[in-house]
Amino acid sequence: MFEKLREGLNKLIDRVATTELKAESLQPILWEFKLTLIENDVAFVVADYICEELERRLVGMRVKRLEDRRRLVKEALRGILFEILTPPEEVNVIETVKRKRSLREPCVMVFVGIHGTGKTTTIAKVAHLLLKNGYSVVLACSDTYRAGSIEQLEEHARRLGVRTIKHQYGADAAAVAFDAVQYARARGVNAVLIDTAGRMQTNRNLMMEMEKIVRVVEPDLVIFIGDALAGNDAVSQAEEFNRFVSIDGSILTKVDADVKGGAAISIAYVTKKPIIYMGTGQRYEDLEPFKPELIVNRIIGSS
Repeated sequence: MFEKLREGLNKLIDRVATTELKAESLQPILWEFKLTLIENDVAFVVADYICEELERRLVGMRVKRLEDRRRLVKEALRGILFEILTPPEEVNVIETVKRKRSLREPCVMVFVGIHGTGKTTTIAKVAHLLLKNGYSVVLACSDTYRAGSIEQLEEHARRLGVRTIKHQYGADAAAVAFDAVQYARARGVNAVLIDTAGRMQTNRNLMMEMEKIVRVVEPDLVIFIGDALAGNDAVSQAEEFNRFVSIDGSILTKVDADVKGGAAISIAYVTKKPIIYMGTGQRYEDLEPFKPELIVNRIIGSS
């Protein structure tokens, strides 16, 4: 996981450690490092920010020993990445459901993202997590657009032992979501997880349909599902979804297969919203809380 990015960062540390900490000496090295970041799925604007911050923090520092210099560069990088990956506000799914249950209201979550990112499977993983923590769940089949989507969600519901709310294909997706919330409210169900059509972010009509779902059900959380392997595509998708429906956080899928690692950094930077979980496999249990310090350690190595 993140092998290529880690390799690029280590090369930077080695080079800067033997270079005078002056702007004219650092800039050629940081330019090459910027290209390394971009090659590893870090969006250009984010790579630019990281390199500018590194230069700002390193220029003019007085360091006597080589090992001290290596540690200095490593810690500067660690600080920058940690700041990017730690958003202003935290999102805790379990605590949000707990708070809504105390108010005798269902916690409503809308999941957005394009088809092929593992959105439906991720919804099932979140449902499994909630069930394991003692909360009841209903799934809303608001993807009335893609053939087979309702059956796919129903199969997950069957395995998990939870109820789905559905209409026929082509139905109003917002109406399905509304019915699911009403069902949960009437029966004391703790959480409503709403699947939406895996729309391309460039399809304005479908984006507006998703906007309607959010307007109708007023969710507690809107969660973007991004494929870590999609690189900069995942970043532009996150940015666009955030623009249309103001996401509260992201879940990154296929992180176990991601050798580059740049998507996580970029999505956190462009949305300024937390990455809540990482999908690390196909089983329902394969959903890890996203911990910035753990990710930074995987990329840079622990101190």
